[in-house]
Amino acid sequence: MSFSKWIGASLGWSFGGPIGAIIGLALGSVVDALADGKEQPQLQGRRRTTYRTQPQDRPQTQSGDFEVSLLVLASIVIKADGVQDQRELDFVRQQFVNMYGKERANHAFKLFKNISSQKNISTRQVCFQIKQMMDHPSRLQLMHFLFGIAKADGTVTEDEVRQIYTMAGYLGISSRDYESIKAMFYNSSDNAYKVLEITKSATVDDIKKAYRKMAKKYHPDKVIHLGKEHQKGAEEKFRQVQAAYEQIQKERRF
Repeated sequence: MSFSKWIGASLGWSFGGPIGAIIGLALGSVVDALADGKEQPQLQGRRRTTYRTQPQDRPQTQSGDFEVSLLVLASIVIKADGVQDQRELDFVRQQFVNMYGKERANHAFKLFKNISSQKNISTRQVCFQIKQMMDHPSRLQLMHFLFGIAKADGTVTEDEVRQIYTMAGYLGISSRDYESIKAMFYNSSDNAYKVLEITKSATVDDIKKAYRKMAKKYHPDKVIHLGKEHQKGAEEKFRQVQAAYEQIQKERRF
């Protein structure tokens, strides 16, 4: 698949708004050709929408919309501590290989490097576009991936934590959901409870109820519309919820 066909076939709402502008700079002549009508984007039969579309009219997020949103946010997180660590770049590349296969991952990483070279990307504007256009389960999946990038070099710096926390706020992710996903990347005595969004004072009934709630929230079927390529990441979140519950079961002996 050519680069232009890849980008044209997989994007919907992210052609517009601030993300569209960032992609335009990253793609250069390819997007110019699309805009000039020399090559029409293949949008899988969907109506292309602008990012001003109201939430009640929110179009379904396509795989490519999620992909480029991820690339833009990942480029911001990687630069948060002032150092673009090779391990973080390798993590991004490997995750895309796992999700999309080598050919599509190469296209994505080429775009990622061009996005990363841009200065003055507005985190607020990008996140507001994503919040307006992307469903909540997909935004949670973005959070999970971003923490994975930050942890790829072995530690999550305070600058990275602050950046992801800021993104979470702009994306409309609650503090409890943010702390739940964050806890999946740390080792501490109360992390299992944080993953389930409860405290150590929770009763056994509370724990069971919380597990059912979180298993439903993080179930891979919640992002099935993004395609099989994103199911693995969703399955990982789901396994971490199960692991947290099993750890508490063992500790509390129920």
